[in-house]
Amino acid sequence: MSQLVTEAPATAAAPAGAGAPLLVVNGIEVIYNHVILVLKGVSLTVPKSGIVAILGGNGAGKTTTLRAISNLLKGERGEVTKGSIEYKGERIEALTPADLVKRGVVQVMEGRHCFAHLTIEENLLTGAYTRTDKAEIARNLEKVYAYFPRLKTRRTSQAAYTSGGEQQMCAIGRALMCNPDMVLLDEPSMGLAPQIVEEVFNIVKDLNSKEKTTFLLAEQNTNMALKYADYGYIMESGRVVMDGKASDLASNEDVKEFYLGVGGGERKSFKDVKSYKRRKRWLA
Repeated sequence: MSQLVTEAPATAAAPAGAGAPLLVVNGIEVIYNHVILVLKGVSLTVPKSGIVAILGGNGAGKTTTLRAISNLLKGERGEVTKGSIEYKGERIEALTPADLVKRGVVQVMEGRHCFAHLTIEENLLTGAYTRTDKAEIARNLEKVYAYFPRLKTRRTSQAAYTSGGEQQMCAIGRALMCNPDMVLLDEPSMGLAPQIVEEVFNIVKDLNSKEKTTFLLAEQNTNMALKYADYGYIMESGRVVMDGKASDLASNEDVKEFYLGVGGGERKSFKDVKSYKRRKRWLA
């Protein structure tokens, strides 16, 4: 059953019915520029071979949570000041992003960030920079092309001259080239047509079911994320305010009203949503 929380729990409970935890985030706080408190005690658990979604609007803290896990905060003058992050039972806050990639954690950044002047295939091969086994790299490349056949047809095209959907597929494929156990996906649907979004999420589901790749994704497209995820955490103002099985969240009346644009069985107009005053329990 989905649950509302007014304070972050001291430890993150594993999602009901899930496998062993691969990642555990316990009550982390993140501060930028030694002044701005962005995350206020965030806790979550990602089970091995699961798909977990972090949901919420702009400024909720989704991207900061992913960057805290992948240790990309320092480039933006941010730091984890409280709490702990454990991956496979070991603390990882002190590791560099490169160390984490070698351990199997890789992040696909919001906005894709493909190398515009490189071809699609060259972009993919940059994802294997930590590896030296050329034969295995070649096999991985063919596996990526099997999941993203569109990339194979564009393999010699410069990334700058490919579509947004192809660049998103390239970014995910590049992440897969390092044989990750867990992929952090930041806003994979941003700027993409609905049909391409569906295609990307279907591939994520295939990778999860066939390759047992674990995914933690931050997404504003709540409807799409809950359709494919196993479990979800909803964030507001740097806190987790609700979590539960994806199916439970999708049917929850508060989630329908605040995030799916549906309340009482009827879709609200923009004016109604804009002027609606949220219940106090969501503001705790």
